[in-house]
Amino acid sequence: MSLVLYVILAFYLINIALLIYGFFRIKNFYTTDLTPQTNFTIIVPFRNEADNLPNLLLSFSALHYPNALFEVILVDDSSTEKISFSGFKFKVSVIDSVRISNSPKKDAITTAMQHVKTDWVITTDADCMVPKNWLKTFDQYIQQNKVAMLAGAVTYNGNSSFLDSFQQLDLTSLQGATIGSFGLGKAFMCNGANLAYTKELFDQLNGFEGNDKIASGDDVFLLQKAVDLVPDQVHYLKAKEAVVATKPTKDWRSLFHQRVRWAAKTGSYQSLYGKYLGVTVFLGNLNFVIGFLLSVFGIIELQNFVVFALLKFFFDFVLLNYTNDFLTNNRIKSLVLSSLWYPFFSTSVALYSLFGSYEWKNRRFVK
Repeated sequence: MSLVLYVILAFYLINIALLIYGFFRIKNFYTTDLTPQTNFTIIVPFRNEADNLPNLLLSFSALHYPNALFEVILVDDSSTEKISFSGFKFKVSVIDSVRISNSPKKDAITTAMQHVKTDWVITTDADCMVPKNWLKTFDQYIQQNKVAMLAGAVTYNGNSSFLDSFQQLDLTSLQGATIGSFGLGKAFMCNGANLAYTKELFDQLNGFEGNDKIASGDDVFLLQKAVDLVPDQVHYLKAKEAVVATKPTKDWRSLFHQRVRWAAKTGSYQSLYGKYLGVTVFLGNLNFVIGFLLSVFGIIELQNFVVFALLKFFFDFVLLNYTNDFLTNNRIKSLVLSSLWYPFFSTSVALYSLFGSYEWKNRRFVK
């Protein structure tokens, strides 16, 4: 039994090591004194975000980028709250989303694209805050590279509670896997809270056609289609100045449903590597849970499980630590406790996502 556990562990560790290698293959990008040239349309889908949208718009106001070179389209997905938007020096439009599929966010972006007049769009979420050099960094990378889609990083702006610390570790692991996969030339995942692409590419891909029955995935499915069409023009922007901060969920139930929503789309990935890595990570975490239970019931020796756990922890920590250094200026909090709880949480999410429903924006979606 111990041999089986170690074989699965070895398989898992090899893949984590490859992601670490891929992470370092993506070089850090730094801004210079280039004159801004790119015109952006920022698309923000929202539903009942009266507490968050004003803060996001204020962060747009603080951007070190000419107001004439960007505009904002806010897409209202049947909000019951009323919010007024005025007094900004940049152009802000508010439109109603036209629902045509099972995915509210994809419909919102598709609706907005009908109003886009710029060459580039960049999407973010209503509960985010963008850094002052956000558009400047994207613009300079676009000027210096032949690119049609550019993915950026997302981190949490939370507190020191265990819930927030756990979410930061979880998101850090996803960001590490994202950067690593780009570095390996096998990009399959990104985050729609910080994603830019040309309107021409969106049209060439026929938008979200082919995956609009899946509620989530406005980011990863578009990315995977782009990788198939123009692989050399899909890049990752590894720049601290372009990292977007979002809010963690407020309770464990919301977190569980959010992660189920994210996990539910894995089976529909076009990327074979994405499916392969998803299964690998699932088996690695399930392996940890089984090993723990076997040691508790005395089926395997405790010392075997301790060695097993330490090996997994070390490889995970290397990827997490380097990714965290890129995303934030803070050390990882509650690292040991979060690392021990993570395999149980992620295994539960993965299994539930195969059969269960989830809630999102006060709506219920069935697998």
